[in-house]
Amino acid sequence: MPASLSLSFRACCAVAALVAAGFVLSGCAGMSETIAPAFADPAKYELYDCKQLEAERKSLATRTAELQRLMDKAETGAGGAVVSELAYRNDYVAVRGQAQLADEAWRRNRCRETPPNAAPATTAPQRPDIKPAPKR
Repeated sequence: MPASLSLSFRACCAVAALVAAGFVLSGCAGMSETIAPAFADPAKYELYDCKQLEAERKSLATRTAELQRLMDKAETGAGGAVVSELAYRNDYVAVRGQAQLADEAWRRNRCRETPPNAAPATTAPQRPDIKPAPKR
């Protein structure tokens, strides 16, 4: 077998292996929704109040969106499905699990979203009135 044919054959095998790995790993992606809570501590949000849960849920939603963007971007390149799965899928599944548990605690505590315009009013601290000492 000529050297150029051998190199071409190896390259085709490498591409086929990457594509096959991408298909195998993409099958795991469907299972991640049901496995996600297994990657998070179920008691983590037990003592959170609604204000803490609201902040945590927003943070987790932001992180989930960020990881999804990174996975989508990685999938556009050569071997992207494999890179996406290896680099980001575990973090994505863990964050989704945390988000599910935070949502359950949110519902259990009967929390409500804070309206965007209901920011707490802050007032400047008042200085106590200081009276001068009487003159002697």
